[in-house]
Amino acid sequence: MRGWSALVGLVAVALLAGCSKGEEPTERADGGGEPEPVRIAYVPWDSEIASAHLAKAVIEERLDLPVELVSVPLPALWEAVASGDVDASLAAWLPSLQQGQREAYGDELEILGPHLVGTRIGLAVPDYVPIDRIGELAEHREAFDGKIIGIDPEAGIMRQTRAVMETYGLAEDFQLVSGSDTTMTTVLSRAIEERRWVVVTAWTPHWKFAKWDLKYLVDPRDGFAETERIHTLAREGLAADRPRVHAFLERFSWEVADMEALMLRIQAPDTSPSEAARAWMGDHEAEVARWLGE
Repeated sequence: MRGWSALVGLVAVALLAGCSKGEEPTERADGGGEPEPVRIAYVPWDSEIASAHLAKAVIEERLDLPVELVSVPLPALWEAVASGDVDASLAAWLPSLQQGQREAYGDELEILGPHLVGTRIGLAVPDYVPIDRIGELAEHREAFDGKIIGIDPEAGIMRQTRAVMETYGLAEDFQLVSGSDTTMTTVLSRAIEERRWVVVTAWTPHWKFAKWDLKYLVDPRDGFAETERIHTLAREGLAADRPRVHAFLERFSWEVADMEALMLRIQAPDTSPSEAARAWMGDHEAEVARWLGE
């Protein structure tokens, strides 16, 4: 019995020593000795695909922890973090686009702050389209085929676009077409190839601004007035359970140009988001070191 007690004591000392060095507690999965994956939720928009895969690459490569990315529809994003079903998300656009979700779930999770500032939303057209203001759309309904090409019907930009259409008297003559980020950029790409007129819901950062010459339509009535920031969310208890992950997410911030560069890498043929993220990391070692407090 004394030998067993001594063995237990040695194991306890070893565990405490490991924790004293700032090591993550090992969360075992199915008794196999592997840590549970860090679960990160994202909305399948190109901007959020980029940030989620970059966070995954940093956590896997530099913190040596597995990561599971969970694609969710926008209405489920905040609930997934608040319920603890996922550990974090880097896809919270505030103060206006996801304000309703913040009101519903903001007290049940941690908002770590913005990881990206300088965003913008609005309506955009190719640079060759000779109009400059939202109000001019009404004069050219036929040229635009009576359509504004949008994304997910529940996205905040869609709600704001519907309100803008009312403000400018466009609701009767234009249809706001729902779809996805991918379908929107596909329609935009084909229109540009054929030099047709097209107007799309747009936001910065997005790789389409790096690839094509586009311009926002001036919005003198301030329908899209409020500048957004993209925030990081964490479930309650993440700082205690996974301090290194929490510290990284808290420090993580980058510039619009950085995100757009990664988004454009992801669009390259035969390049996966994971490959693009790891390549971006290799080109930005100083930024990664800063995020990790090194």
